[in-house]
Amino acid sequence: MPEPHSAPDPRGSAPRFRRPAPLLFEPSDAAPDAEHFFDLESMADPRELLGRATELALAFRAAADRAVEFQAIAAAQLADPKRFDRLSEAAIAERGEWTEDYARKMIEFGRELLADRGPE
Repeated sequence: MPEPHSAPDPRGSAPRFRRPAPLLFEPSDAAPDAEHFFDLESMADPRELLGRATELALAFRAAADRAVEFQAIAAAQLADPKRFDRLSEAAIAERGEWTEDYARKMIEFGRELLADRGPE
């Protein structure tokens, strides 16, 4: 599992100029087939294929980054000493399927994200 800070910092020096492509889902009644992936296999023009595949890669990367941020926020909230039902780092690690060290890092990352949000 990657470290919680491995994704580019959205406030940092790596600006994103293109909005990621929307993630369009295949019809649920379609048979699972490794050959069909967001209709990329039907594109004959390599320029179009590269463009759409790049959009999808960026969209998945952005979605993964956001999901990690929400994991970190949840971990920080679960570890909050003000909660009567607070969880230990070990319990959070187990729920997140992480090591305790990684859970500690995620809790800290989540606290930083929550502090950046300010009071709600």
